[in-house]
Amino acid sequence: MTALRRIQKELQDITNRPLDGMTAEPEADNLLVWKCSVKGSPDSPYKNGTFHFKIELPMNFPFKAPSVTFLTKIYHPGINEEGHICVPILRDEVRPTFSSSAGIILVLFVVLAVIQEKVNNPSPDDPFEPEIAALLKNDKAKFLATAKEYTKR
Repeated sequence: MTALRRIQKELQDITNRPLDGMTAEPEADNLLVWKCSVKGSPDSPYKNGTFHFKIELPMNFPFKAPSVTFLTKIYHPGINEEGHICVPILRDEVRPTFSSSAGIILVLFVVLAVIQEKVNNPSPDDPFEPEIAALLKNDKAKFLATAKEYTKR
């Protein structure tokens, strides 16, 4: 299956099973670049925020991980100043499919779910921004206040 046919299959999968609080669609003229957004969950410091990011798929997708870049600034230990997010699935855990009790799950659905989880549940573990991670670990109240302030911008 060529990459473009696979990407069309992934698009159909995401259209049929959308993630609540998440949007994802390819650019009109380029299936390899997707415009996406994730909403902050009500119980996170990013409540009422919408964070835009793009996914760029390589021509050898799904055997090589896509790249993700946040376009909206976010105060987060796992997302750096350039908008790159630190999650294992984008580094070394990509597989052509994932299985669950619901059957086969395609890659982009899993990538989007992992991004949504990471954004709404900041952790000081495996950080891209060590100073923000240290603040989260040592002064959670200050971290939460700063994250909420960034989200209002």
